[in-house]
Amino acid sequence: MKKRQRLRRGLLLAAFLLFPVTLNFFSPYLILQGSFEGILSGSALLFLGLFLFSLFFGRLFCGWLCPAGALQDFCLGVRDKPVGKKARAVKYFIWAPWLGSIAAGFITAGGVKAADPLYYTETGISVSEPAGYVVYFFVIAVIAALALTVGRRGFCHSACWISPFMVLGGALSKRLRLPALQMRPEANTCTRCKACAKACPMSLGVEALVQAGDMRHRDCILCASCADVCPRHAITMGFGPGVRAGEHGVEG
Repeated sequence: MKKRQRLRRGLLLAAFLLFPVTLNFFSPYLILQGSFEGILSGSALLFLGLFLFSLFFGRLFCGWLCPAGALQDFCLGVRDKPVGKKARAVKYFIWAPWLGSIAAGFITAGGVKAADPLYYTETGISVSEPAGYVVYFFVIAVIAALALTVGRRGFCHSACWISPFMVLGGALSKRLRLPALQMRPEANTCTRCKACAKACPMSLGVEALVQAGDMRHRDCILCASCADVCPRHAITMGFGPGVRAGEHGVEG
């Protein structure tokens, strides 16, 4: 395993171990509840921050720092099943009415009145009482169940309420041609061995993206697993739309 992947997995493990502390900052419920009080909760501020982050760093958070992503990567050792295309659309049917409800909440409350990063998390620790453990283990069970049944990172594809914000950020970044971190292909070097596709935790057809010459896919989490297994180094990680494949890459 390359140094880059060891670092990535170490960061994911740390994020997962800290999940009892950070759980509320990923809560879709607290965003909704806060909206009807006119309050931007800690999770609302985090989601907004991740949207802005994605303009320049895509879904790097998903591949390197997400506690739910960490748990799903651990599940690959139990069942490594590619995800079908239909599962990838499900989360938007969950996300759209949820986002609409949040907007309705703020309208009902008369707009945003305050921002409270520690909304319902006054101690700064999410799981600080017995009831919190019930919520925590329920969330863990749902994430693991989807990863084991739907397939690789099944929760990311089918139920994650955070990823659509970063998908939109990535799409906006691409349209505006903002300099952003991305995987860069060199199609002429590729031998089409498909090792990259087998290594992709998001079940992407990486080899086809390489041949197309554009790897800025909405579901790419910039984990660089494809680059680190490629025997011909046909994929690199680069920052900025002007970076040509093979130049200024981040080596593992």
